[in-house]
Amino acid sequence: MHDESFIRKLREGDREAFRKLVGDHQEMVFKTCLRYLGEPEDARDIAQDVFVEALSAVADFRKEAAISTWLYRIAVNKSLNFLKKHKRRTLSDNISNYIPEGMQQGDAYAESENLERRQILADAIATLSENQQITFSMHKLEGKSYKEIAEMTGNTVSSVESLIHRAKQNLQKKLVGYYKSHLS
Repeated sequence: MHDESFIRKLREGDREAFRKLVGDHQEMVFKTCLRYLGEPEDARDIAQDVFVEALSAVADFRKEAAISTWLYRIAVNKSLNFLKKHKRRTLSDNISNYIPEGMQQGDAYAESENLERRQILADAIATLSENQQITFSMHKLEGKSYKEIAEMTGNTVSSVESLIHRAKQNLQKKLVGYYKSHLS
């Protein structure tokens, strides 16, 4: 999953290894932070913090994990901590930006309906527990597998499956009224 000599160089403080780490993963880390924070400036700041923390915590890097998984986990945790600390917005406030549109552009009515559906879904996701929001979003919106989510969140695969299953059930309960009224 990773090159042991690269990890050793990072642990020894090799600047070139750190530049490579940042160069190889900065886009993924930034996009992850942006997805949670919604503000590019905040995402850039937190992304920098992710690499600073990674460098200081490289001694704790588990050899069985992929570096990208480890960095993703740090990015998610730092982003969530930022949201909690600043109490400005939540993950759910930014979710509607990542729900696929699914309709062709051009038809104003269709675009309006699509925007409404995306907002209804984002609002429903906002009612989920934080753990359900995170796992559901990672799986459905980011396309992560259960195994990847388990590695990134520190949960077991069965816990991830359970969280996603409960999220789907909760969303179904929340959305059934909306779809019944719009389909009749």
